[in-house]
Amino acid sequence: MSNHYRDLEIWRKGVDLVKQTYTITKQFPNDEMYGLTSQVRRAAVSVPSNIAEGQSRHSQKEFRQFLAIALGSIAELETQMIIACELGYTGEQCTKEILALTDTLTRMTKGLIKSLTAQNLELETRNPKPKT
Repeated sequence: MSNHYRDLEIWRKGVDLVKQTYTITKQFPNDEMYGLTSQVRRAAVSVPSNIAEGQSRHSQKEFRQFLAIALGSIAELETQMIIACELGYTGEQCTKEILALTDTLTRMTKGLIKSLTAQNLELETRNPKPKT
């Protein structure tokens, strides 16, 4: 595993998601600045932030927990973008682009969780805890 979260492709894609989200939300109506715009941006920022925080904990269990939180933020963002599209704040193409990126991030996150779980099981199998 990488020594730094900035080396992780999943984190870099999360940052790309944030940049795309900010670009899209600039088109939202001004009266949504403290409503949907703010919520969408917070959900997007939460994705790479939780990846970074989890990886920085240096515990696979905690990393998995933060990756699960990132998955929740991805689902939240997807929902908010669908709502924004249905309200006419974004074009259908913008929404499709964000959803394609969130689909990729979801697959990557679930894959990383699965990999970390497998690594943990392998370590436990090789080094069982002594019975007390």
